[in-house]
Amino acid sequence: MRYFKFPAHIHYLFRVYLWGILCFTLFRIVLLVTQWENIVHVPQKLYPFSYAFLMGWRFDSSISGYLLVLPLLFFSIWRLAHKKPNWLASFGYYFINTTYILAFFICAIDIPYFDIFASRLNIAILNWVSHLGFGLGMVAKDPSNWAYTLFFFSISYLFCRKSKSEFIRWIKTEKQILTHRPQTVSIYSLLFIGLTILAIRGRISEKSPIRIGTAYFSEYTLPNQLGLNPVFTFLKSYLESQKPENKHLTLLEINKAKEYVALLFGTNPNDPAKRSLNQQLPAVKMNVVLILMESMTAAKMERYGNKNHLTPFLDSLALGGLSFDNTHSCGIHTFNGIYSTLFGQPALLGQHPMNKSVMHQHTGFSHVLSENGYQTIYFTTHDDQFDNVGGFLTNSYFQKIISQSDYPSELVQSTLGVPDHEMFRFSIPILDQLYSKKKPFFATFMTASDHMPYVLPKIDGKSFGNDDMQNKIVRYADWSLKDFFENCQSKPWFSNTLFVFVADHGVRFGKSDYDPPLSLNHIPFIVYGKNVIPSGQQINNPANQTDVFPTIMGLLHMQYTNHTLGSNVLMKKSSMTYFCADDKICSLNDSLLYIYRVNGPESLHFYSKKNLENVFDKYPREALALKEYAFAMLQTSQWMVKEGITK
Repeated sequence: MRYFKFPAHIHYLFRVYLWGILCFTLFRIVLLVTQWENIVHVPQKLYPFSYAFLMGWRFDSSISGYLLVLPLLFFSIWRLAHKKPNWLASFGYYFINTTYILAFFICAIDIPYFDIFASRLNIAILNWVSHLGFGLGMVAKDPSNWAYTLFFFSISYLFCRKSKSEFIRWIKTEKQILTHRPQTVSIYSLLFIGLTILAIRGRISEKSPIRIGTAYFSEYTLPNQLGLNPVFTFLKSYLESQKPENKHLTLLEINKAKEYVALLFGTNPNDPAKRSLNQQLPAVKMNVVLILMESMTAAKMERYGNKNHLTPFLDSLALGGLSFDNTHSCGIHTFNGIYSTLFGQPALLGQHPMNKSVMHQHTGFSHVLSENGYQTIYFTTHDDQFDNVGGFLTNSYFQKIISQSDYPSELVQSTLGVPDHEMFRFSIPILDQLYSKKKPFFATFMTASDHMPYVLPKIDGKSFGNDDMQNKIVRYADWSLKDFFENCQSKPWFSNTLFVFVADHGVRFGKSDYDPPLSLNHIPFIVYGKNVIPSGQQINNPANQTDVFPTIMGLLHMQYTNHTLGSNVLMKKSSMTYFCADDKICSLNDSLLYIYRVNGPESLHFYSKKNLENVFDKYPREALALKEYAFAMLQTSQWMVKEGITK
């Protein structure tokens, strides 16, 4: 019978594999529970979610194979040498425990990450590495993350305890007797090494191993992504980013991209973004106050269907001003929103445009307005060095940065610095001082309160509801905008000021629809100017943040050279727009949404009808038109950045 009994080291590793699969599955169950509100929208729940767990076993087995293949190889060689347990066995034991704990740590981070971005963990998380203290501070001060931390330690303890008991059992077995002949050990070892390699590949097909796209079997986002293992998605995105062809975008041959953009803009293909714009009316030297609202997805506003009365001020402002209702953020991170809105360049998938060793100067609001005699200033609630914002803006014509160190220390309440209303109130005397210099000013505000960890300030006489904190903080953020606006109304410069409200990005809010959810990128873009902007005007042309700068320049009737990829939405020729969500590119017109996934399938949807069906194969020409538009714009932007011609 000894020929049919597996060697003890294989028994040990197989049991470790089973405990690892159980732990990965527990993380997947917790993720599913946290997404309960999206589960109820998936019909025939038993099939998609049971299949997602089956798919999850495949991805978990792939990662388990990576973690166990080296111990299996070394233990098999050691066993063939007919050696009793020594230091190598102990080293293998600690190696297994360490790598599994790291894997569980990634799974724990993935749960809140997915809740925010509707995407499994990927290389975008590395944007926080250079600001580790800032990021850890936000995590530590958000109570919702404590449960995930406790769960991580519990799972790690469970695994290590079971791994230890299995290790002790193995060592005792090996010390008692060496039962197998070398030939038998060789056969079983080769068999299980082959099975482990098969688990790593995840597929029998010779053409391709298991890929992220393998998990996409449904029309619904949650079951598609539930089957993925975040260790797999993180490592895959990291390895893809290290390939030379992925250091810069290679979506489209650059000359073809430039010709496309030149034809669209009516410009020279050698520099297709460069357009000299001559206005018919004389320039209006109004002050411009641009407010970038943290995480203010359009889905939070009653104007777009929300019934929780979260943004009464913004809703009223949209009715009294000019509202661009089909506007999208270029990316899903704050640095994307700042960069694209102020400088008219799109988000290039997962690239961090402001955190590069070589910082090129960029045209945009600060450059053009400073050349026209404006004073430029930027307000943030926290450290301006986060995401290299302070250095990048200073290099691109912002004359003054107001950040956390400028506020009284007693106003600082979290890693995000001071609450929004304190930043706004602190700014009023500064704006008065700028006005006193008899020169127009351009002031940008970056709010932060509507970002975890949520800190709801106590304000006398103010209540922001009795429901959950997420709703309360949105009401507070909206009130802080109203408080600032009312303070501005009493100032002599108010009537000569153009107020621009736009979000840095959206958030996953309410029912998830597509992958990525539209709420991640659909944002408000509202312009108000007393006696200048027609009341209640609604624009439905597709737009993104790159269009904010040229649109405001058009409202100011200012003659300038537009060297961005944005267009004045009021005069925009294209009926399409585009945006990114880390590893996904989206493009849409008034009815169709095209989605390109770096590691997954392409899809096309009638988003205007809220239809989840993938009609990519039914409408190939429409899909190609949306794809070429997005690819040409993004590839041209990549060329401009690479060549340093963004000014």
